[in-house]
Amino acid sequence: MAPQRFPEQFDQIQRSMPDVPLAMGPDDAAEFIYEKGVVLARDGEEAALVENTVRDHFTAATGLSGDQVRRAGPETNRSGITRIQVGDPGHGDRRADRAVANALRAMREPEGRAGRRLVSRNHVVSIAVNSCPGDEPVPAPLTGGTNPAPAEAGYDAGTAVGVLVIDNGLTHDHTLVPLLSHVQGDLHGTETDDQGNLKIYVGHGTFIAGIVAAVAPNTNITVRNTLNDAGAILESDFGEALFAAVDRDGWPDIISLSAGTSNGRTDGLLGVDAFMRELRQQRTLLVAAAGNNASATPFWPAAYASLPDYADSVLSIGALRTDGDHGACFSNHGSWVNAYAPGERLTSTLTGFDAPVPYVYQHSTYDACRFNFTYLCTCQHPRHTGVLSDDGSSAKPDQVMFDGYAHWSGTSFATPAAAALVAAHMTAHKETDPRAARKQLLAANTEFAEVRGAHVPALIPPTWRQGTVVQLSPGA
Repeated sequence: MAPQRFPEQFDQIQRSMPDVPLAMGPDDAAEFIYEKGVVLARDGEEAALVENTVRDHFTAATGLSGDQVRRAGPETNRSGITRIQVGDPGHGDRRADRAVANALRAMREPEGRAGRRLVSRNHVVSIAVNSCPGDEPVPAPLTGGTNPAPAEAGYDAGTAVGVLVIDNGLTHDHTLVPLLSHVQGDLHGTETDDQGNLKIYVGHGTFIAGIVAAVAPNTNITVRNTLNDAGAILESDFGEALFAAVDRDGWPDIISLSAGTSNGRTDGLLGVDAFMRELRQQRTLLVAAAGNNASATPFWPAAYASLPDYADSVLSIGALRTDGDHGACFSNHGSWVNAYAPGERLTSTLTGFDAPVPYVYQHSTYDACRFNFTYLCTCQHPRHTGVLSDDGSSAKPDQVMFDGYAHWSGTSFATPAAAALVAAHMTAHKETDPRAARKQLLAANTEFAEVRGAHVPALIPPTWRQGTVVQLSPGA
């Protein structure tokens, strides 16, 4: 992602992690956010090798000091990785971290000899890899219903498909929504700020649960608040948190994950390596979002779908625009994306069912959505006048009131739509293996769309209603 284009999101994450200084990287292009002064290594001999090699390199190099190179956390844990401090986290600014960059360089030769990666930045994994993070959701009338609309299939506790949503929890009033009667899990917690306004990304997990429940009614949905720091978590904590989520109720049929990060590599995230290896041994299918920064660079964990060892256990999902004919301009893309599902201007449950809740939009000040593609997103410099998928009807005010439903766009929401289609296929065909259902669903699929010139599979929920894409002029 390119956080320098939307620094408000960087600031949101930094405020949610006040004790973790963050920077944008890599050094020459801001594609991701990472922890300053720290690198990751696998527990045991590899961590010792990284620590000693970096210390020796820094001691011998001009302008660097080996005195600060030391372990910065437990030497062993469930995720199998260790944090190693390599410099002063308070040194420098958000643009880069010299100590981390030099630690990575120090390990190039040992990595060459080993034939694999031994060290990594500690990336921030986030639900908000989004070019216009503050301009949706927008309120939607209850009379219009949800989109996708609820399917007519029934619920049977004995055959219901288990879906675990790794997200930021549920809003306090989700139990008032009949559609979510088979949803359980963690509450988000503090939902409003000191002025009573809804905090950023609150309702994200509830919105996703509503999409799953609408497309696949025969599901038992559990939503966890794993990503509760402005929708983010450090890579060093993410693997441990994923293990904790499956430990609570056992491995589900399907995990829906609308979060991730790029890392400039093609071999995955060091922090989730142990979890992914364990996933491979289970029957669970991971359905993961491809990301929202219009990049073809692999986005993890979704891009594990392109690695031979994980091809059967991961389904990587990009987003289609509101008419379903092309990829949404914000959606990540590339050969590592398996399929695309509607992700623009969906309507689902949010919050405000018991009492309306105000929300103040945090407009971007950067021209981040102007991609050279079929149409322009509506985020424009110096400020926005509409949402990502604006229908052209009116400008959006700075403050709105949520009283139940919302429109929201993002690959975040294409992901649960696809996960729900797998679950619905399992119910319809009495298939108990979610990975077999993944294969069958893709093989039987007859829908396709064009994404940046490529002909790609499009997974379309039967109850989804197409919308109209407004062609905006460059000066809109």
